[in-house]
Amino acid sequence: MKQPQNVEAGRNRGLILAGQIAFLPTGILTTLLGPMLPILSARWALNDTQAGNLFLVQFLAQLAGVQLSGVMLARVGFRPAFLSGLLLMAGGVSTLYLGSPWLGMVSVAVYGLGLGLIIPTDNLMIAEVSTGSRAAAVSLLNFFWGVGAVLCALLVAWAQAHQRLPAFLGSVTLALLLLAVAVRKLPFPGPRESSHAPIQWREIVRHPATWLFALVFFLYPGAETAVGGWIGSYVARMSSHGASMGAMMPAFFWAALTAGRGVGSLLLHSLPERRVLQGGYGLGAAGIGLLLCSSTLPGVIASALITGLSFATLYPITVARLSHRFGLASRSIGAVMFSIAALGPAALPWLVGAISHSTGNLRAGLAVPFAATVILFLIHLRDW
Repeated sequence: MKQPQNVEAGRNRGLILAGQIAFLPTGILTTLLGPMLPILSARWALNDTQAGNLFLVQFLAQLAGVQLSGVMLARVGFRPAFLSGLLLMAGGVSTLYLGSPWLGMVSVAVYGLGLGLIIPTDNLMIAEVSTGSRAAAVSLLNFFWGVGAVLCALLVAWAQAHQRLPAFLGSVTLALLLLAVAVRKLPFPGPRESSHAPIQWREIVRHPATWLFALVFFLYPGAETAVGGWIGSYVARMSSHGASMGAMMPAFFWAALTAGRGVGSLLLHSLPERRVLQGGYGLGAAGIGLLLCSSTLPGVIASALITGLSFATLYPITVARLSHRFGLASRSIGAVMFSIAALGPAALPWLVGAISHSTGNLRAGLAVPFAATVILFLIHLRDW
């Protein structure tokens, strides 16, 4: 028997609110390595290649979590994946700052696994239960992720200045545990019913759009993470500003990204998505190009703001387009795409560090996200 519309709408509102709140600590942990990187590098005496390995560990663990989420969403529904993600994130962040680099690596892997569960689960759930513009709903969800990312950079900078980093990380742990308890009884969507037609994988793989989706899911998260993750280190190496300003710098990027998503959730109801994608990638390439040409703090700040604003709605639109194209099958197909989305942030920031270490020039490494964004702009010149 079909539920009354107002009952279903009330249930969906509760799920949407839970998803939005969960994306606050998710944004904090996804971007935590950015402001923490100069601090951890100094604490553990890491070179750029070793520091880049932290990104590799986080996002390879996230890849495993995404794979697991695809199985869980198809077989047992959204609740187990959602709650497991929150608990793993809490376990990982609680031990990050307690000991050696090896314990730090394990901690990053644990919360990375949790991120791999929660990010696709939350995105696909919101796209599935929302009415109206899916792109706008997912953009608003990722606005909350952006708020978490901005708070992360600011709170890390404050905690470092006041020697309160363990207290900050403990507070994030507590918030995740309380959230898991609060949402555990919400009516999450169940597993995919066996009565639905099987997914036509062969047809899906043959379609050119599938491969374009895969390329976008690889390059965009990688470029975003590379800029947000390394811009703090870039500024920290400007002798006149030092590590404290480096820890603050990601906040400019994530604040612009967050503001753009807040506005985008309203504007996407009326703007053509294809034009937004074209304009966003074009302006994003210009913003990163400005970073590569800048050697002063105002130039880097301007670059961070331009790039963040231009990137704001690109990922939410892509997630919404995926859900719209594949319907319920996106629960399984989404596991593949979000796995690819974990590979990009593992590979591109690591490549930035490797190139920086080999050339002795971080600017050379940051050419990686610039090239990725140019490719993304070219991909979206045609409608697919």
